[in-house]
Amino acid sequence: MKAEKGTNIHLLSFRLHPPPFILFMRLLLLTTTTGYQTRAFVEAAEKLGLAVIFASDRCHVLDDPWRDGALALKFEDPEGSARVVAEAARTTPFNAIISLGDRPTATAARAAQALSLPFHPPEAADICRDKYASRARLKAAALRVPEFLRFPVETGPGELAAAVSGSIGFPCVLKPLALSGSRGVIRADNPDDLAAAFKRIRALLATPEVRVLREGANEFIQVERYIEGTEIAVEGLVSQRRLQVLAIFDKPDPLAGPFFEETIYVTPSRLPAEIQSAVTRTLEQAVQALGLCHGPLHAEFRINAQGIWVLELASRSIGGLCSRALRFRAPGMDGTIPLEELLIRLALGEDVESVLREACAAGVMMIPIPEAGIFREVRGADRAAGIPGVEEILITAKPEQTLVPLPEGSSYLGFIFARGPTPQFVEQALRQAHRELRIVATPALPVV
Repeated sequence: MKAEKGTNIHLLSFRLHPPPFILFMRLLLLTTTTGYQTRAFVEAAEKLGLAVIFASDRCHVLDDPWRDGALALKFEDPEGSARVVAEAARTTPFNAIISLGDRPTATAARAAQALSLPFHPPEAADICRDKYASRARLKAAALRVPEFLRFPVETGPGELAAAVSGSIGFPCVLKPLALSGSRGVIRADNPDDLAAAFKRIRALLATPEVRVLREGANEFIQVERYIEGTEIAVEGLVSQRRLQVLAIFDKPDPLAGPFFEETIYVTPSRLPAEIQSAVTRTLEQAVQALGLCHGPLHAEFRINAQGIWVLELASRSIGGLCSRALRFRAPGMDGTIPLEELLIRLALGEDVESVLREACAAGVMMIPIPEAGIFREVRGADRAAGIPGVEEILITAKPEQTLVPLPEGSSYLGFIFARGPTPQFVEQALRQAHRELRIVATPALPVV
């Protein structure tokens, strides 16, 4: 089976009818030009009867190059971009703002503030985008975070080794401050590893693809103490400063390095109820410390004998197409609704507190890129799709695309989705389906 992007993309249709009060309203959707979730948000908005206006960091020279009427923004300039949105709202008012991914959140927060629309405050969105700033804020609030130091990218190996050996120790983890999805995150077990990882991340930050983002935080590399333990993810939202946990995901694969490629997410969590309650309490404290007020959040934790460690807290929803693993039910609604619809309703000011995740277990595997090369096709997808519990196999890589694995890579090969009676059943279905897939790629020729 060849992996033709788009041929097996389908969104479930629901019998939920749009409430009359949101008919003919407009949703402003801030997204990068490569956002995975854009289509899902558009379909959810259209089902609710909203008109969608795009705002993107596309070409600023050509006049509407994609002919979709989108606002052309510069996400590296959130203040200026928010003014563009506010000016557009004078003739085309917006009733809600949604931001996809990390980069647009700073602009979305400022635009929402200018238009008096519900969203996280600009300061909170800024802090969540900077791993150093968020670590410092959480530590000041007495939350458990790894010891950390920030170094300019031009720091020499001798100075680096002395500082890390004296305060953080080994093993440690190096990471860029503004990249996401485990990109550029590397474990170092000794000074030699430390120097090599720092050099590798510095090279990544110097690539044109990253430099064009013009992120000041990318002038630094953070080094943190490595934390042993079980890693989980939490998807939630904040409504008028009140936290609502939507799902706790187990990550059953060990994430011990040297790179930290996430693969399987399964919910509900199999952790004891008392630990899950402690995670929620810790998240509530982190939300308060960071100042999150209204909108989605995605958090990462590690759990060990010392307690619950906050690794990340982003003022956005779960990335990529992983949101398709989440479906929700609400009183008076037929069928289920996707995460995108839930977040749109939240952005419109609707009370979503009664919405709960569906009863069955669900999960997603982010199909890892096994090695660098030129992608050709995926074989065995038909057999994988026939495994009980597997709902969909979605290949997002395009034929002839250059595959780049972590830590330099920024995408997955695709996604496998499964549902079933228990988390164990779902995890087994995902693993079995992945074993059936055969990735066909050819070596990439070196550039001379």
